[in-house]
Amino acid sequence: MVANEVLMQFQADLLDVDVVRPQVAETTALGAAYAAGIAVGYWSGEQDVIENWAEDKRWTPAMDSDERARLMRNWKKAVTKTLDWVDDDVN
Repeated sequence: MVANEVLMQFQADLLDVDVVRPQVAETTALGAAYAAGIAVGYWSGEQDVIENWAEDKRWTPAMDSDERARLMRNWKKAVTKTLDWVDDDVN
């Protein structure tokens, strides 16, 4: 997902916060490796992990606040329209 730059910008715009992609995008595997490395003493602790992390790219919000509010309002409306659309007796 982090390879989709349009999506990353859209997330930054809708959330109104910076979205950061690390140099190593496989953060789940990296986190497991860090945890294992700390457990066996390869890294001395959390600070080693922090120092090993690096930013690849950052997207900053650029969307107008009125447009953001409009999109969020429409998204919430769409979500409410999906509620209770399946009958309980249907498998």
